[in-house]
Amino acid sequence: MPSTAPTSPTTDSPVFAPFTLPHGAVLPNRLAKAAMEENMAAYGQLPDEALFRLYRRWSRGGVGLIITGNVMVHAEALTGPGGVVLDARSPLEPFRRWADAAKSGGARVWMQINHPGRQVGANMPGVAWGPSAVRVDVGKNSGRFAEPVEMTAGQIEETVTRFAETARRAEEAGFDGVEIHAAHGYLLSQFLSPLANRRTDQWGGTLANRARLLLDIVGAVRATVAPGFAVAVKLNSADFQRGGFDADDAAAVIALLAPLGVDLVELSGGSYEAPAMTGQSGDERTRSREAYFLGLAEELAASSPLPLMLTGGVARLPVAEQVLAGGIDLVGMGSALAVDPDLPNRWRADTGAAVELAPVRIADKAVASAASMARVRRQLRRLGAGRRTRPGIDPKLASPRSSGSSAARCAATAPG
Repeated sequence: MPSTAPTSPTTDSPVFAPFTLPHGAVLPNRLAKAAMEENMAAYGQLPDEALFRLYRRWSRGGVGLIITGNVMVHAEALTGPGGVVLDARSPLEPFRRWADAAKSGGARVWMQINHPGRQVGANMPGVAWGPSAVRVDVGKNSGRFAEPVEMTAGQIEETVTRFAETARRAEEAGFDGVEIHAAHGYLLSQFLSPLANRRTDQWGGTLANRARLLLDIVGAVRATVAPGFAVAVKLNSADFQRGGFDADDAAAVIALLAPLGVDLVELSGGSYEAPAMTGQSGDERTRSREAYFLGLAEELAASSPLPLMLTGGVARLPVAEQVLAGGIDLVGMGSALAVDPDLPNRWRADTGAAVELAPVRIADKAVASAASMARVRRQLRRLGAGRRTRPGIDPKLASPRSSGSSAARCAATAPG
C-alpha cells in the first residue's frame, strides 16, 4: 500500500486527541502501534535497515505512539534466532537509527523490553529460566519447549539489573520510553502466575511475593532513567487458565505499580498455553473478533489509578472509539497496522476505513495462534523490504516451513 502523509483530521473523533502522561510527556493522539515481535534482527541481534524502513512506515501512518517488538535484556535468552537484544555490550548506533526512524513521522517511540524465561524452544542455545522448573504445557508438543530451571536469587537480582541497564541504554539511544513486558507468559508473567510460579520463598506464594520481581524491576528502571522518560508495563488482564492470574490479580498489581512512577499499563491477555492475544479464547468476557479484552479492561478501568491502554483485535474506528468510551486512555493496534500502516491517517479522511483479516480456521488453538502470528510477521517482513502487504495469504502457508510441530511454530512466531 502506498504511504500516506499525515493530514489534518476531518473527523473530531476522540482517538485523535492528544494525551498527557503522568510524567508530563504528551502523545500526539490516542492510537498506538502495539508490540509485535518481528524476529527481524540482523547479525549480532541488532536492528538494521529492514526494521528502520518498517518503523518509518508506521511513523508516517498516523499513530501517536509506537511500541517496538520484543527487545531482550539477556543475550542468552531468546525466543528465536531473529530476536533483537540491547544489553551492556550492544553498540548503540543501530538503536539510535531505529529510534530516529520510528520518530521520523512525528510519533513517540517506546522500546518494549523483555525476558522470555521458559518460553524458548528446546533447540535454542542459552538458558531457559523460570520461577519454577515447570515447562510450557501445549499438550503433545510440550517437548518442543525447553525444560526450564528454577532461577536462583542471584539470577533474579541479575535480571533486575539487566532490565535497568537496557532501559538506560534505550534512553541514551533516543527512545522516549520503555514498556516492561509482564504479559503473554514471558518471564515476569510467569512469576505472576500461580501455575508457573510454585516457589515458597519471597518470590512465590502470595500475589505480593509473585509480583516482587516486576515491582523491583519497575523501581530499578524508574531510578535509572530521567523523570520525563516514560515507563510502562504490559500486563495480562487475565491468563485465561483455570487457577492462573486473573482480573482481580491484575487490579491488585496495577494498584501496586501506581506508587512506582509508572506512566501507563497496557492490557492484553493469554500466553502460548492459552493464546487469547490472537483471539483464540473461549472466555465469554472476550469479544471474538474485535477488542478482545474490552470487557475485562472496562472492569479494571473503573478502579485503576493509572492510565490504561487496551490491545487486541481493533481494526475499525468505531471500535477504537468504543474502547475510549469504556474508560481506556489509549488504543493499541497490532495486526491491523501490519496489514495497513496508514490506517490511522485513512481514518482521518474516511471514518469507515477498515482492515479485515480472514479468521484462522484451525481447531487446535496453539496451531491457530502460531499461524495467525506467522501471517502477521510475513506482512512485517514485506513492509521491511519496501513491498506491499498480502493480507489474503493463507495462514497455513505463512507458518514457518522448517518444522511440522505447532509448538515449534509458536516458538518461531512469538507474540509481542
